[in-house]
Amino acid sequence: MTSHHSSVQLPDKAAELRTEVRDFLNTERAAGTITGRPDSWLTGWDPAFSRRLAERGWVGMALPRDYGGSGRGNLERYVVIEELLAAGAPVSAHWVADRQAGPSILRHGTEEQRRRFLPRIAAGQCFFSIGMSEQDSGSDLASVRTRAERTGDGWRLTGTKMWTGGAHVNDYAIVLARTGEATGESADRHAGLSQFIVDLRDPRIRVEPIRLLSGEHTFNHVHLDGVELADDALLGRPGDGWRQVTGELALERSGPERFLSTLPLLLALVGELRQTACTPEQHARVGRLTARLASIRQLSLGVAAALEAGHPADVQAALVKDLGTRFEGELVNEAREILPVAARFDATRGSYPELLATAILHSPGYTLRGGTNEILRGIITRGLEASR
Repeated sequence: MTSHHSSVQLPDKAAELRTEVRDFLNTERAAGTITGRPDSWLTGWDPAFSRRLAERGWVGMALPRDYGGSGRGNLERYVVIEELLAAGAPVSAHWVADRQAGPSILRHGTEEQRRRFLPRIAAGQCFFSIGMSEQDSGSDLASVRTRAERTGDGWRLTGTKMWTGGAHVNDYAIVLARTGEATGESADRHAGLSQFIVDLRDPRIRVEPIRLLSGEHTFNHVHLDGVELADDALLGRPGDGWRQVTGELALERSGPERFLSTLPLLLALVGELRQTACTPEQHARVGRLTARLASIRQLSLGVAAALEAGHPADVQAALVKDLGTRFEGELVNEAREILPVAARFDATRGSYPELLATAILHSPGYTLRGGTNEILRGIITRGLEASR
């Protein structure tokens, strides 16, 4: 496991870009479209906001200009998304399309698929969900049971995906399915998997809500009842699904959303403490949280730099997600102790008690989504052993 986490220098234009984004966010805040939500990248579905970002070239930033992107790379994209997350902006509509579907189609798709999807993703007009997890499969993606069988002129997809965020409102999902069998006692369970671009509006797809503790509808069961797909729905080559998915997971696990989901709560906490006589202990505890946040950010930036340079970063990404998501949950618990206030989901939207309640109700998911931390530690351990 080669380290690419030496001190990362952001591009020269990063400070100017950050100022542009903050000015844009201040305008949006004044218009009432941003209320500083925890977990806004997961539950803040606002297509109009996504399109306004896209008009400024801030969706599909790392995609080449030939395909409608900005060609600005992962580090400049990093600057934009950490500002959006810090503000609690409603970015979930385009999040998956921008973060992983677009890069995956760019890397593995046919030229026709690139021309069809990438300009629409970059324009904030085409939104994607992730079709990986299944019941009894969870983080063990090699055990997926959804099947894609060959037909005369394409594929027939049958199975049920679970925890599919945004499937009730998005346009497409990239679905991992079994297209072949692993054989023999020492069979590689990762063999025989392929990915497909599936239209979520297909009438043979049934979407069933899975509600959060807060009652919000973000996740779903997606029932694929013999969905007929054309040949051009296959993403990449048959049997390459596992290799493609592991590349996507590095994008999914390493970004700042893995440690900034609860930053709006920390900012609100600091705002509340400013209005009172902050004790030395409160001051010290907020300082420790801020120091941890800064160190995890450096690790995450290191992964962004590795991806920018074309280096594999799945082990480093797993480390960022493990550290980052544990930090998110601990930040919520620390906030409750630093400033004991009754958390109330029915309080004024955007008030500290309401933000605290939202963060508490979302916190069980922090270390689960995108791969449980127990699975990630296995990836990290194997990576360390391989590097010895």
